[in-house]
Amino acid sequence: MKKMVINTLACIALLAMSFFLASASDPSPLQDFCVAVNDTKTTVFVNGKVCKDPKVATPNDFFFSGLRVPGNTSNKVGSMVTPANVAQIPGLNTLGISLARVDFAPYGLNPPHTHPRATEILTVLEGTLSVGFVTSNPDNRLISKVLYKGDIFVFPEGLIHFQLNVGKTKAVAIAALSSQNPGVITIANAVFGSKPAISADVLTKAFQVDKKVVDYLQSQF
Repeated sequence: MKKMVINTLACIALLAMSFFLASASDPSPLQDFCVAVNDTKTTVFVNGKVCKDPKVATPNDFFFSGLRVPGNTSNKVGSMVTPANVAQIPGLNTLGISLARVDFAPYGLNPPHTHPRATEILTVLEGTLSVGFVTSNPDNRLISKVLYKGDIFVFPEGLIHFQLNVGKTKAVAIAALSSQNPGVITIANAVFGSKPAISADVLTKAFQVDKKVVDYLQSQF
């Protein structure tokens, strides 16, 4: 009898764990697509977000021409990211995927950043890139590689990563991301350019530097 009770409890625990794991991810779409709209008067379906009536969806809801245009890399870091997510393509809503084009000037950098909601797979279309990501605490291991035209590299969800053009000519890459809205947090901008600013007492202790260094870095953002 005791053994039967233990087995029953074990089965209940397994079922509870299975339910938890099943409910911890986004639900599958319940229709073919859910074109995101801002005008609530034209909406009839809800599946995570307000959606346009599928009967009035148009080809332009699933179209974006922005990635054919090179990004302007005339900035401090020498790179430009052109996103193609649900903000640009309403038809991506609930589909769990997006793209981005990354243009690099010679020696341009896509600074260390993270995507809180997506894994990224990067394909080099032109040029040579040094890329890498850092594993989580406590190891903080750098995993890096030099990529050439046609090479692919994966950046796991949530981990800090970067891309640097190590060539004397421009470089171009396409990134595919496992979210319609992957989000991006550029580390330096977030830490030294937050509004309001993070207290210098916090940053001097965190980075073990003088307050003058923190003041200078905050002034850059």
